[in-house]
Amino acid sequence: MIIGILRTRLRPEAQAEYQAWAARISALARQAPGYISHKAYTAEDGERLTLVEFADQAGLAAWARDPDHVAAKKMGRERFFSELRVQVCAVERDSADRGGAPASAAR
Repeated sequence: MIIGILRTRLRPEAQAEYQAWAARISALARQAPGYISHKAYTAEDGERLTLVEFADQAGLAAWARDPDHVAAKKMGRERFFSELRVQVCAVERDSADRGGAPASAAR
């Protein structure tokens, strides 16, 4: 699994336009090959964190080249974000606890 971590700060004047773009791109991402999930969080100081999961590097790379996503990234850099940092990480280990049972036993 590949995780994309986006740390951003949204310009206050870009809120409405960003929300429209974000909704559109979010819907497109869900249809991308290899897409697993994405979630966004906002800290008290205004920093935003978005975690994006893809099954593999090929899926993430295809999403990175998607023309609508390329346009959204350009808008983000130029208009929406005062700060932007993107990190891509490969998951080395993944374990979960579901109701007291290890993930492998919760089938």
